[in-house]
Amino acid sequence: MLKLLFPTIMLFPMIWMLNFKWLWPITTAHSLIIATLSLSLFKCYSTTQWSNLNSLMATDMISTPLIVLTCWLLPLMILASQNHISTEPINRQRAYITLLVSLQTLLIMAFSATEIILFYIMFEATLIPTLIIITRWGNQAERLNAGTYFLFYTLAGSLPLLIALLYLYNTAGSLSMLSINLISIYPDNWAHTFLWAACLIAFLVKMPLYGVHLWLPKAHVEAPIAGSMILAAVLLKLGGYGMIRMTIMLEPATKSLAYPFIILALWGIIMTGSICMRQSDMKSLIAYSSVSHMGLVASGILIQTPWGFTGAIILMIAHGLTSSALFCLANTTYERTHSRTLLLARGMQVAMPLMATWWFIMSLANMALPPLPNLMGELMIMISMFNWSNWTIMLTGVGTLITASYSLYLYMSSQRGPIPNNLTPMESSHTREHLLLTLHIIPIILLMIKPELIWGWCW
Repeated sequence: MLKLLFPTIMLFPMIWMLNFKWLWPITTAHSLIIATLSLSLFKCYSTTQWSNLNSLMATDMISTPLIVLTCWLLPLMILASQNHISTEPINRQRAYITLLVSLQTLLIMAFSATEIILFYIMFEATLIPTLIIITRWGNQAERLNAGTYFLFYTLAGSLPLLIALLYLYNTAGSLSMLSINLISIYPDNWAHTFLWAACLIAFLVKMPLYGVHLWLPKAHVEAPIAGSMILAAVLLKLGGYGMIRMTIMLEPATKSLAYPFIILALWGIIMTGSICMRQSDMKSLIAYSSVSHMGLVASGILIQTPWGFTGAIILMIAHGLTSSALFCLANTTYERTHSRTLLLARGMQVAMPLMATWWFIMSLANMALPPLPNLMGELMIMISMFNWSNWTIMLTGVGTLITASYSLYLYMSSQRGPIPNNLTPMESSHTREHLLLTLHIIPIILLMIKPELIWGWCW
């Protein structure tokens, strides 16, 4: 773990001491080296799954793909932000990259924590850099409102979790993920019901579950490109990762108490998919599609079967790469048209034909085209849900149809048709943007060849 954490921490002095003209290339190169180093974590050494183990941090086959995704995204965020941040004063540029690096540091520590209280602290600490990025570098005047929603939704969900963890520590005497499963902590009274709800609601708000999802579209729409990328690709996955860790610990109660949350998650797939069909804002549509996909992940985790967990991990990784790429594409359109409205940004295929190809590929990935890992994750969750209850196939099937519909709607609305008269002549796409999207699609293609890396158990 330290071979990732130390180089990431050493980025902080480097960012502030580098000569200005070398700031962007050197930080990008350094973060790419860290991303390459992170691939070495994929080797599973032990039969207990826990490897790279020390007293406070460790990785296993559940956390490893998420750590690698976190490390992979930092150079991509720096690449994506370069165009619109490079016009700002030098100290603000340094501060912006520092916030991105601090997010990576906190996320590596969150995903590798073996103490649940350490995971909770890192889980909450990611709020601060994300909030600063949204409220300081957001695009519109609504960014303060979006930051407030983001902060209070997450805090309101997380405070019961803190109380529950203190109660657990008082009862069990330990909060180590390695040993807490071996300790009996299941009192048959109302306290256990509260404990179960408190432990999971924080993560369901973070995912977010339909019903407590209103902060996400606001945060996505107002955030700069790097904020949207890290939110969609990694921060939502913190909720799923926390649920996987906690449901195993609270296992006896999960079978009975999970029903309302599973129903809400499945209903949310259809509702948020339907909301996508009538969105006029490009980023808002992609944000609501994230809520829909995370509903599928939440239902897969809550039924607590090996296939459900595996499907959830695969879908989290695949969705992280796909949604991040879609936000990058929306940003390239926004930088040229200065509008995210689909009606005002149509006909882009004529102006930027190569970028339209990327739009087509990523829209197909978003609707889970075979043989992409998105389809593998969705199919595994749908099959395990069907095995759990036959009725779920109606909701998941309709959700799949709606996903295909809004993905095509997004592509057709933004790429096809005549170019609006209000658009001035646009600059063509840059090599940097094509490199950025290539670095998104390469892991997706490689995971088709070796999906065992994100199965969640040793192979």
